[in-house]
Amino acid sequence: MDLPQTSIDLPSAPIRTVSLPAEQTPSKPWKPQSTRLRWVMLGPALLVIGATILYPLAASFVTSFRDWRLTNSPLPGAFVGFDNYLRAFSDDNFLNSLKVSGLYMLLSVTLTLIIGLGIALLLSKPTKLNVFARTLLIFPFAVAPVLKGYSWKFMLNPEYGIYAKMIGDVFHPLRGYVWLGHEFSALAAIAMSEVWGWAPLFALMFIGALGSIPGETTEAAKMDGATSFQIFRKITLPLLAPVIYIVALLKIISAFKMFDQVAIMTGGGPGNSTQTLYFNVYQTAFRNLDMGYASALSYILVILMGVIATFYVRTLLKGD
Repeated sequence: MDLPQTSIDLPSAPIRTVSLPAEQTPSKPWKPQSTRLRWVMLGPALLVIGATILYPLAASFVTSFRDWRLTNSPLPGAFVGFDNYLRAFSDDNFLNSLKVSGLYMLLSVTLTLIIGLGIALLLSKPTKLNVFARTLLIFPFAVAPVLKGYSWKFMLNPEYGIYAKMIGDVFHPLRGYVWLGHEFSALAAIAMSEVWGWAPLFALMFIGALGSIPGETTEAAKMDGATSFQIFRKITLPLLAPVIYIVALLKIISAFKMFDQVAIMTGGGPGNSTQTLYFNVYQTAFRNLDMGYASALSYILVILMGVIATFYVRTLLKGD
């Protein structure tokens, strides 16, 4: 049976609109509205950089193409093109300083790496005594190069120097030996003064690298019957190779900049056996007063250091 369909009308309720609170936008950092204000605020720093760095670089670059000897005139001379640069490769003093810097670099870098790695291997175990010794390693590197030069010159004095006395007591033929008066020993003494400061810093770097070597690797090698020397040669040294490469490049850059200890300990002597590249530029500019040629030598060093620095930066960016 079909039921009748009825419709019920319900009263319509009023619809209320609820206003939600507007989202608070995060406050933006204050920015100057005008770029002119930015340049006004940067102006003093830019003036200092321009006056102390950019202008001297530009002026010395222009001077490197001039024939300017202060003994002849206080004003720059005529342009001579690349004559100053070409003159360097026929100058015996420059070629000798290049050889001296190369020999010094070889001595200092090799000794620094060997001694630094040896210290790191001795202090690699985290004992209380080793931890205390590690804290002392930074002090030699913190000593100023000028102070290192004076200290080593004093301690190598054949009459009252403690280093000279200690070496003479152990090796009797070297008693009274003038270490800074002979060509090779003078250069070796300068190299050792630099190794004394850099080897502890490298040791700290190597200690950090040794801590990243997995202990399971060395333990497995010991269980296989490998000796300590074999573990060092086959495992430790290959894993340290990237760190050794980076610190070696850093020390090479520092070695070519050697000036302080040479000026204080030997003055480039005996003869010109310790005349490094930077000391040669100093002598050319401030003793021989040949400003044009000294500027050209400086930019040759800039190119040389730029090539080495490029290798260093590319190595760091690779992450090897």
